[in-house]
Amino acid sequence: MSTGHDTAAASPSLEGGAAPGRPQPGPATEQERRRRDKLSRRWQRDMRWSPYVFVSPFFLLFLAFGLFPLVYTGWASLHQVELTAPTDMNWVGLRNYTRIFDDEFFWNAAKNTLTIGIISTVPQLLIALGIAHILNYKLRASTFYRVVMLAPYATSIAAASLVFVLLFGRDYGMINWALGAVGIDNIDWQNEKWPSQIAVSTIVIWRWTGYNALIYLAAMQAIPQDLYESAALDGASRWKQFVHVTLPSLRPTILFTVVVSTIGASQVFGEPLLFDANKGASGGSQHQFQTLGLYLYEQGWVNQHLGRASAIAWTMFLILIVIGIVNYVISRRLRASS
Repeated sequence: MSTGHDTAAASPSLEGGAAPGRPQPGPATEQERRRRDKLSRRWQRDMRWSPYVFVSPFFLLFLAFGLFPLVYTGWASLHQVELTAPTDMNWVGLRNYTRIFDDEFFWNAAKNTLTIGIISTVPQLLIALGIAHILNYKLRASTFYRVVMLAPYATSIAAASLVFVLLFGRDYGMINWALGAVGIDNIDWQNEKWPSQIAVSTIVIWRWTGYNALIYLAAMQAIPQDLYESAALDGASRWKQFVHVTLPSLRPTILFTVVVSTIGASQVFGEPLLFDANKGASGGSQHQFQTLGLYLYEQGWVNQHLGRASAIAWTMFLILIVIGIVNYVISRRLRASS
């Protein structure tokens, strides 16, 4: 039984009094306020400058291996400089540019780059679109097929090109053996113009089709299923669904792959270099599949004209800028129309 003394003793705590032994919060001292202000300023500086510190390695590497070589190459393109004496520069202005534009081998390389780009890019993207459409359905072991599609992209260019050299051999190649089985004579894939360009384009198609197919597949899986269900209710077949639902939804992705493939086609180098029977940078005995990349390599590292090679590099860079501008204009018009 509690007494009145117990109730009186407990009343201070019931009325909100402080518990015995608990320190009362007192006013902050001047030193503590300074410490908190200092920590607050440090936290603000950290929040302000930490993102720049985190991204600084990229910009440092870009300055060292991207921007500086680009600027230096532009400066070298205005000089006569040889590989044997890279520090001896003689100012020639735009002479290197006028010389390459007057060089028939430059225009031959530009035409070869254009034709190889068309032959490789158009079938590549069409095949990739078809493969992605097939993989978009629910298939068994779909992960396995996706890995198989990406395997050519992960394969070394040198290994792939050497294998295709054996396949396109004139006397003992498997391609000519298959053509001979249907009554077609052997084709000299390495020394004739169009066969050699088709062979080089085949290497590019084999290597990049799976990569583009996975890009299309990812874009297809992002299309809402409601669109396909609505089209099916309206009686649209699978082909009409592909034409009227899939393709319009893939328009930005298709434009992206076209631009990226065009840029890649303008820089084709390893495939024609290794496909050449003489293992040189001439692109065949008659320069029949010499691309701009090979022409640049031949001028800079075979003929040792670094100034002229720098002018070719900057010309290719300007071509890529034009491609980027065209891509920007087309994408804006597509967004406006949609």
